[in-house]
Amino acid sequence: MPPATARSAPRFTPRTADGAPADAARPTAGESFTISELAREFALTTRAIRFYEDEGLLAPLRRGRARVYSERERVRIKLILRGKRLGLALSEIRELLDLYATTRNERPQLEKFLVMLSDRRARLLQQREDIDAVLVEIAALERESRRRLKANGSPPGPAGKAPARAG
Repeated sequence: MPPATARSAPRFTPRTADGAPADAARPTAGESFTISELAREFALTTRAIRFYEDEGLLAPLRRGRARVYSERERVRIKLILRGKRLGLALSEIRELLDLYATTRNERPQLEKFLVMLSDRRARLLQQREDIDAVLVEIAALERESRRRLKANGSPPGPAGKAPARAG
């Protein structure tokens, strides 16, 4: 079997578990994962993992036609999912990952991350204000609708409907 080779030149610097550059980035027997194993671990589809690969976020090695994922890709999937959970776009996540790869220093990455988090917080606070305003408007409309129903002589039911009359 030919040795494992990367599909293309890696865009990111592989790191060991302690964060140091791993110049010989070949997974050993205990450090490699199949796409199915990662999909199962992170509750993703294999298609989602291949999509992240197509987007340049992951760069697994190849053994023939099989993708071989190292601990580096596993950690990157964790970071991708964390970024998505925070509401970051894939382009923002890629930018953070690229920053670390280019500088080999986490300071610029952390500074950019803080800016992104601040922007995200501001957007979420604005959304919260918008939701609160809509809820106040809904409450006012409900009160007005109940008042009008009461003025017409029919008490409102639980969903704003007049209760069924016994007959």
